[in-house]
Amino acid sequence: MKLTRCFTALAVAATLSASFSAAAREYSVSTVLSDAFPWGQAAQKWADLVEERSKGEITLRVYPNAQLVAGDQTKEFSAMRSGLIDMAVGSTINWSPQVPELNLFSLPFLMADSADLDAITQGEAGKQAFEAIEKRGIVPLAWGENGFRELSNSVKPIRTPEDLSGLKIRVVGSPLFQDTFTALGANPTQMSWADAKPALTTGAVDGQENPLSVFDVARVDQVGQKHLTLWHYMADPLIFAVNQRVWKQLPEADRELLRQAAIDAGKWEIELSRSAEAKRLEDIRARGVEVVELTEQEHEAFVQATHSVQQSWTPKIGAELVEAARSAINAQ
Repeated sequence: MKLTRCFTALAVAATLSASFSAAAREYSVSTVLSDAFPWGQAAQKWADLVEERSKGEITLRVYPNAQLVAGDQTKEFSAMRSGLIDMAVGSTINWSPQVPELNLFSLPFLMADSADLDAITQGEAGKQAFEAIEKRGIVPLAWGENGFRELSNSVKPIRTPEDLSGLKIRVVGSPLFQDTFTALGANPTQMSWADAKPALTTGAVDGQENPLSVFDVARVDQVGQKHLTLWHYMADPLIFAVNQRVWKQLPEADRELLRQAAIDAGKWEIELSRSAEAKRLEDIRARGVEVVELTEQEHEAFVQATHSVQQSWTPKIGAELVEAARSAINAQ
């Protein structure tokens, strides 16, 4: 009788445990930046919407600062694909070593403004980019935005490619970035963002390139970056995505909930990011940073100086994808 009661108790406990696991599921979400930045806020918005819409049955726990990959953001995609990370709000730059097609967005001076970026992400090129991600074991759900990347340095105003000659510029771990800044005569130096600020402080590197949101929130002006050039040389879309094995295990209703929450969080974050640009720039100027706004002729000089980079990288990205992007831009 006692043995029977014991087995019964164990069965009830197991049933309750299984019911709890089914009712309350938690998944990890990786981001490179915290919620002090729009990027981190995008991930948190996704988590909040999922929590609300699932009535607490699904929890997305956000791990910022690339802590799930020991600070090396270029390993995020591989970690998610292997199952070490369930989900992520990641950067096309950081995922491009594993998904070469995502180098499309890093082609220098492909896009002039947000309208060009939207034409790409919301059209055939964006669809092809998502297909390339899915082929590699990750399910992309929605787009976000890290903004157009601008150039800063501690030495002098940059108005021409010649002004970059010999300057050490911190770049992310992407060969395309190396090629772009080499073509401009600079000395590109690859390092993580965690290492970049100390290097800027000591003068080990002269400059860096990042969206205004990063320059502003991270107070890059406090590490000697007193010259900022607005050149809009590339944009970095964010992607809300899920490990394919995790995705396949989810009921269809949960998949739809996650996807729609990602779409809504992405739209919210894009608007947040863009609407804050003017105020960010005003605050940056107020802190004593010299801001250079290029004339059309000055901008064109940078375009011409990096034309060979576009040509050499088009076959690596995929000529069909690059042509789809250019067609989307021209069709506006």
